Amino acid sequence: MNRYQQLAEEISLAINSGTLMPGSALPSLRDCATQQGLSMNTVISAYRLLEDRGLIESRPQSGFFVCSHLPQPQAPIRKTAAILQNAKEHEIMNMILLASRDPDYVDLGLATPKSAKYYPGEQLAKITASLLRKKSALVAQYALPPGSSALKEQIAHRGHRLGMQLDPDNIVITHGGMEALQLALKAVTKAGDKVGIEAPSYFNLYPLLDALSLQALEIPTHPQHGMDLDVLEHLLQGGELSAIISMPTVQNPLGFTMDIAAKRRLADLVNQYQTPLIEDAIYAELQYAEPLQPTVKAFDSEGWIIICSSYSKALAPDYRIGWIEAGRFSHKVKDLKFISSVAESKLLSEAIAQILKSGGYDRHLRSLRRHSYEQMTTIRGLVARHFPPGTKATLPSGGFLLWVELPAPIDSLALFIAALKHKIIVVPGQIYSRQGRYQHYLRISCCQEIDDRMIEAFQTLGKLALQQCATQSAAE
Repeated sequence: MNRYQQLAEEISLAINSGTLMPGSALPSLRDCATQQGLSMNTVISAYRLLEDRGLIESRPQSGFFVCSHLPQPQAPIRKTAAILQNAKEHEIMNMILLASRDPDYVDLGLATPKSAKYYPGEQLAKITASLLRKKSALVAQYALPPGSSALKEQIAHRGHRLGMQLDPDNIVITHGGMEALQLALKAVTKAGDKVGIEAPSYFNLYPLLDALSLQALEIPTHPQHGMDLDVLEHLLQGGELSAIISMPTVQNPLGFTMDIAAKRRLADLVNQYQTPLIEDAIYAELQYAEPLQPTVKAFDSEGWIIICSSYSKALAPDYRIGWIEAGRFSHKVKDLKFISSVAESKLLSEAIAQILKSGGYDRHLRSLRRHSYEQMTTIRGLVARHFPPGTKATLPSGGFLLWVELPAPIDSLALFIAALKHKIIVVPGQIYSRQGRYQHYLRISCCQEIDDRMIEAFQTLGKLALQQCATQSAAE
């Protein structure tokens, strides 16, 4: 890290910890250079970086001041908002997917990193090529269950970092995280069953549940604290749920991580009422702070928690390697996997096992966590600077997804459509619920390079949102 970046991080920490309060003045460039024993150019670069992150602002002839904080959403939405009428979920996703294929669009929508900083591509390519040279027969053999023992051993070993005691024999390698979720649901439900999910929840859960003829029951979810466990307990007492899907660690789209006491209670509830919990841990290793918070699976006493994850978000998206450890349902999941797709590529599984074992993945993760945090801080700053007054945004505990609450006059679907005309992709909040909620919310993906095009895109989004506010005010 360069010295100007170190200085920026020191000031950023002072701002985020409250040592430097909103509105307080920073030392002048000259005073800061003298105090820190640095050159003027170093201090100028640090202040510019803090300005880009939206943490400080320059006031003509007055100096630099700490910006007001971008507030966070404070409560779950329990009331039903207007039902989505202008487009359906699959139509919105088709528009997003079509636009994302065009390099002329600035993609702030899909959670698909497009920077080399997010993947150790060169290292993984060398490992895969070396494996192919040494074991060329792998590509001429069928991949058979139970899959790569080497990879399963590494997954179980890594589970300790998240507080889990995983049995390698119970781990099933899957075709990405979505197959893991599908296998889990097939193992514990039947057509017509009700499945409790967070609200808002990952938008692909809805078509998945539809395909399995399952009913989604949305459970209020606080943007900082997670699923309302009192509501969940009431549902469990009434025997209304056949299963629960939750992402308690770095949730998509809210970014929260439930505290340990809540995770313990959640584990106790599902074991007490013997209702399977499918824990999606795809972002669990992307927590910003270390040591990592444990998963809910870490507190599982009776095997009612099924944990799923994949290596698509931080290691090898094209390899499509995921995994599932299904506790008391492991044998059923193994049978379903064989029926579904037999097994995953041994070559790709062994390559991932090697990078995990070598420590290369851990080195990459440490760098990725720092980079993701810096990206998130910068983009929250861009939102604070360019979006209308009254905008709020989550403060994620990890990952690269930001949930933005817009002032009430703004309809995120209309903003999404207007943004597409300017070649900007965002995801409107309406597709994160079947109850017509989140009309005034956006999910923004923060995993692209922050360059002039991206900064201009945020300026444009802010102008479009302000135009909506002005139009609504004029109509009233």
